[in-house]
Amino acid sequence: MREIKTAVLTGATGMIGTALTQYLLSQGVTVAACVRPGSPHVDRLREMQQESSETERLQGKLHIIEADLEELQSGAALKELQRTAGKADAFFHLGWAGTFGTARNDMYLQNRNIAYTLDAVRLAGRLGCQVFLGAGSQAEYGRVCAGEKLSSQTPAFPENGYGIAKLAAGQMSRIFCEELGMSHVWVRILSVYGPWDTDKTMVMSAVNTLLDGGRPAFSPGEQLWDYLYAKDAARALYLAAEKGKSGSIYPLGSGQTRPLKEYIRCIGEAVRPQAELGIGELPYAQNQVMYLCADIEELTKDTGFVPEYTFEEGIQETVAWRIERRK
Repeated sequence: MREIKTAVLTGATGMIGTALTQYLLSQGVTVAACVRPGSPHVDRLREMQQESSETERLQGKLHIIEADLEELQSGAALKELQRTAGKADAFFHLGWAGTFGTARNDMYLQNRNIAYTLDAVRLAGRLGCQVFLGAGSQAEYGRVCAGEKLSSQTPAFPENGYGIAKLAAGQMSRIFCEELGMSHVWVRILSVYGPWDTDKTMVMSAVNTLLDGGRPAFSPGEQLWDYLYAKDAARALYLAAEKGKSGSIYPLGSGQTRPLKEYIRCIGEAVRPQAELGIGELPYAQNQVMYLCADIEELTKDTGFVPEYTFEEGIQETVAWRIERRK
């Protein structure tokens, strides 16, 4: 088991990164959040920084470093990070550009993401980290047989540039970590929802439409899907860094599936119980994946992780957060 007192994060302003930052702070971990200059979401961290400063135990625990990974390799930015983090214990690399839409097949952009991952490994080595944890994706697997849970042994045949780059980044960073004598853990994340989720996802777009008084439209929703609440995902990443075996690949989800239309109905009940839900009004997307589920047996065995939130509980918190942010 690795003791984590100080952690460095990239991608800290995203949904999972924000949840992970909050969880690390709750565990008394000092966090250095590396944010690209001009990030439109840095205020999320500043709010958290202000809140933590009001709690004596958390004062001075969250540091925001506004610099990209290239800048952090040397010079003033590296010195600031070293001064802030000192000898860090864990490096969580969640940062990634081009995760939605046509950007997934922007091959030059995805190739740069691989280089940034290697930059992150190099930086983790310079900071003396015990472990490097990278955020992979279900997209690394491509298409699998219906009913087959995704495990570390499932063959990976990605079908887009995003999945190809994630797969390459995981493999290359593992080799680089071995050369540096640093533990490497790669977590392939499935479908996560929660506060700070992007408006483009099914969950948050449905929540927003219902809050606006609209009538959302969906496919028939017969897909069997695996959703995990962001707070559970954050705790899983922490446990994987603390207890995960070096060289391991851990798919991350709840480990359970439900028809997508059941999730949609849960969202409706949480936002506007009498609202009409247009289930079945849209066709399935081309090459629709009908089954998606993580096999979390290895993750549970190695780290003790089991989800604590049901979808109903997580969506209630998410809707309450969305309403509060609108105010």
